[in-house]
Amino acid sequence: MSTRGGSEPIGGREGLRLEVLSAADLDAIHAETLKVLEQTGVFVEDDEALDIFADGGAKVDRGERMVRIPGEVVEAAIAACPPDDGGPVTFSNFDEGVMYVDPRSGERRRPLKADAADAALLVDALPNIDSYGAAVRPTDVPAATAAVHGCEAALLSTTKHVGTEATSGWEVRLCAELGACVAGSLDALRDDPVVGFGTCPVSPLKLPRDATEVIVECARLGLSDCILSMAMAGGSAPVTLAGTLVVHNAEVLAGITLAQMTERGSPVTYGSSTTAMDLRFAAASVGSPEMALIGAAAAQIARRYKLPSVIAGA
Repeated sequence: MSTRGGSEPIGGREGLRLEVLSAADLDAIHAETLKVLEQTGVFVEDDEALDIFADGGAKVDRGERMVRIPGEVVEAAIAACPPDDGGPVTFSNFDEGVMYVDPRSGERRRPLKADAADAALLVDALPNIDSYGAAVRPTDVPAATAAVHGCEAALLSTTKHVGTEATSGWEVRLCAELGACVAGSLDALRDDPVVGFGTCPVSPLKLPRDATEVIVECARLGLSDCILSMAMAGGSAPVTLAGTLVVHNAEVLAGITLAQMTERGSPVTYGSSTTAMDLRFAAASVGSPEMALIGAAAAQIARRYKLPSVIAGA
């Protein structure tokens, strides 16, 4: 991972490789994922994304906004992604907090733009954290531009890679312009991605407008996008971990396919914050044994596709 201002990532971290799936398991999950994408399909909210899918060889039902993607189209999209040759394991903070405990007063309140700057400054000082994810979304700025304000605050407060929470193509372009100012140009930003993007499908099997806008705009700009599923076993996905992995994989691959249909060779990252639902509270069980198993399996699936991965929730 690239850094700025003389700060170098911590080298030599090969990390723990936990193989929870056999080669046969990986093949089965991939095969079942292709069935889901071709037979069940994914709901796609935005008209432009529907057009891109239709032009790329998917079967589009515009009335129902359902997209069914033939298996060979999905596999061609995976093959078009820039391959990842592996590398050291790196770490980031989690995002995106909706409340903030003021470290000076102890007050629990809505986060401000200054809090995003403070969070980025803290990450900048922590040697074991390699990059900054948008820790909080500022609420003292217009909601439509909150991600841009958060990106600006972070870039002015850390020398490390800055992850954004852009939720529209417009925000992607503005955050990319900020990153280009730091990197020197948009071409330099592609080579040294000091600003990164990510988006989440909605489980089960839905690509909302904000997700497709981010995916499409990142592909057009030639900037990497992390497509990260947040399915919940027993809630928005099957109760079995294998079934959940199929739904998770289908959502991520649908986004990756859209990126490659937009611009062949677009850099993408395979993401997971998928876990099990805590049935007592109907909430995501973050940090649970199930999440650890799903995360390890998702990393294996990403390696099968030769894609970089982001695994959340440790």
